Amino acid sequence: MKLSFVLAAAMAATASAFAPSPISFKSSGLNMAEEQFDQEQFIAESKEMRLKHLEEQAMFALKIACENYEGAVFPNAMIAGDVVITHLLHRLGYLEDGKCKVMVVDTFHLFPETMEFLKEIEEFYKFKAEVFCAEGIPVGDKAAYDKRYGADLWKENIEEYDRVCKVEPFQRGLKTLNTNCMINGRTRWQGFERAWIDQFENAPIGGGLAKCNPIAYWTLEDTFDYIAKYNVPHHPLHAKGYPSIGDAKDTIPIPEDGSTKFVDLKFEGDKTAWLDYASERKGRFVGLANADGSTKTECGIHVDGAEKTWDRDLWETDSSKVKKLETTDAAIEVKSSGKPSVMVVYAPWCQFSQKMEEEFEKFAEEVGGDVDIYSFRGDEERDFVQENLNTKSFPTVNVIKPDGTAVKYESEVRTVDAFKKFMDETLA
Repeated sequence: MKLSFVLAAAMAATASAFAPSPISFKSSGLNMAEEQFDQEQFIAESKEMRLKHLEEQAMFALKIACENYEGAVFPNAMIAGDVVITHLLHRLGYLEDGKCKVMVVDTFHLFPETMEFLKEIEEFYKFKAEVFCAEGIPVGDKAAYDKRYGADLWKENIEEYDRVCKVEPFQRGLKTLNTNCMINGRTRWQGFERAWIDQFENAPIGGGLAKCNPIAYWTLEDTFDYIAKYNVPHHPLHAKGYPSIGDAKDTIPIPEDGSTKFVDLKFEGDKTAWLDYASERKGRFVGLANADGSTKTECGIHVDGAEKTWDRDLWETDSSKVKKLETTDAAIEVKSSGKPSVMVVYAPWCQFSQKMEEEFEKFAEEVGGDVDIYSFRGDEERDFVQENLNTKSFPTVNVIKPDGTAVKYESEVRTVDAFKKFMDETLA
């Protein structure tokens, strides 16, 4: 009943009243059939009509999210799309009344301007963000982070850095804030992997988590048009040539000479360098490589495999030959059983765990009759897996010998034949 009522109210409140202005014609002394309309005015009016529709559409989605979910949370990275959503939430009153909580992940590697900008918008919009960072570290204490995790963790193990500084705080933040609807700024314009997203998605976790993508159908140009239209507070680094802003260590201007920028609510230079399809994040993750040597293009929170964090666990089907261990006691029992086995320690958000899922399943199908194959989710029991299962990153595969010794598979070649060879040699 509540959803129906709010849906109807929202529709009534946001009903479009589009009545296009009469198209302007330039008189040239010819008859009407020969008169020419003002093309530039037509384009400007069309863009304004489009933006007005996008605004109403986005606000409609935000109303549904914030009025029907008691745990609506907006993870705000303060990039262009996020400042638009912040402004829309403000227009709807959801920042001041607390119907939408704002969450920020501080990686300790952000540009100094980013957290300063957060303070500015908190004051401007009269809200207070919930800031999350690496586990066990006080908010804002970079020295404590360096001491515990190492200042060069991102250089030594980029996947572990992503887990410690981005994925784990992000997940913890959503859980701490009792999120049941996550609002975010993903758009179809950002790339092919997002080309079919809609304004709402369901992704079960616990009692169920919905995703609201209010600006799903916007282009990046729409975003900056909105910022200009309403003089929206936006990240100061846009004026220095950065289309998107992430960690200072791996974010650069586009083009690198900084010739394209957004200054005083308008573009300078060739704006297509920013606004072409899938170009928004060109300057992100520069110089980083994944453990397999491939160029890094994602931070592990939203896209590709990381989205499965909220969609499903790995090896979860009833037909899977990989037996799931739900508790640390169950893992200890396997180690002390006196039987040989193979156990993968994984994290469902880890792209490498996801990529090896199919191959490890095939391995289990081939050898499962002779040796039991197990999976154990390690990101929620990090101390345990580090101490008992040789785990410093995910995935980690161990062959468990009959005496309980766990022998780690060190190679990153994750194929059926490679797993079988290692198992046979270890148990010989």
